[in-house]
Amino acid sequence: MLRAMTVTLRPAMWVAVLYAASLLPAQTARFLPTIENRTVASTTAPPGMVWVPGGEFSMGSEDPRTTPEGGHEAMEDARPIHRVYVDGFWMDRTDVTNAEFARFVVATGYVTVAERKPRAEDFPGAKPEDLVPGSIVFSPPEHTASLDDPLQWWRYLPGANWRHPTGPESNIKGKEKYPVVQVAYADALAYAKWNHARLPTEAEWEFAARGGLTGMTYAWGNSLRPAGKWMANTHQGHFPESDTALDGYQGIAPVAKFPANGYGLYDMSGNVWQWVADWYRLDYYAAVASQVVRNPLGPESSFDPDEPGLPKRVQRGGSFLCTDQYCARYLVGTRGKGEPTSASNHIGFRCVRGAGEDSSRK
Repeated sequence: MLRAMTVTLRPAMWVAVLYAASLLPAQTARFLPTIENRTVASTTAPPGMVWVPGGEFSMGSEDPRTTPEGGHEAMEDARPIHRVYVDGFWMDRTDVTNAEFARFVVATGYVTVAERKPRAEDFPGAKPEDLVPGSIVFSPPEHTASLDDPLQWWRYLPGANWRHPTGPESNIKGKEKYPVVQVAYADALAYAKWNHARLPTEAEWEFAARGGLTGMTYAWGNSLRPAGKWMANTHQGHFPESDTALDGYQGIAPVAKFPANGYGLYDMSGNVWQWVADWYRLDYYAAVASQVVRNPLGPESSFDPDEPGLPKRVQRGGSFLCTDQYCARYLVGTRGKGEPTSASNHIGFRCVRGAGEDSSRK
């Protein structure tokens, strides 16, 4: 509870930005061509999934600070850019929705982390009256806020969970096609196991998000708004107090309301963050950059110098709160991080299945 709030509130918690090769010609060699596998899937597509061919690609990000809408963070944990190979796999076309997660809960009786009473041993020193089920909710202030103090726009709300994503007075009625949020890492794993699937590795996720493109800034190319068209649900207006909804949505949007990328995947940028399987380490890319890594599973343990004693998992894709003023993490090549028991109203997930993995799907 309290620990989750502290982790979620850190301004450096979610890191995401990608360098656009064509915008900085002197450095384009850092991104070598994506080489897709020629083999096609040997089985029929599972419902709701699309085939991602896999292959070899350049993974990571240049410093985006000179890129339009690149923000002010160097994104050092997304370097060096390095070559990675992944086998082909099936991936959910969209984030898991409220309707899909509800079917899982009905079938299994599963209770999410946010719905469980926090244990006193996990939060030493916490008052008994504070140990109540709940989660983190974005609550924009009514005034201009210092970006050095995220407590001005994040709150721990008792009763916030996937059924009540912004607090006990909210609900998901009529929002069956919205991505499920307020899910911790364990919740995503439980759903994936029930659905004969798994969470993507970080490498699989980035290969899929790039959609066959090489070194582009976004999942669709090098312009945030090609021909003036919004391609993802991000934040417009002055962060955090004003969301002008120029992209059509104030806050979270239903899935698949923006164009798909080259592999037919929706919302690989913006809307909600996505849990992936890997532990987070700041130095992981440097440790594997000397050779082409095949089907990497990530590091064996986590290390975040911002909070050295707190293990974290990688999150990808950014959310509806991403903006170059504070969180330029709608860019495809960089990384986020989250404490596994933390959830909020802008974190969701999607699943994958390898070509040889169980083909049944509930």
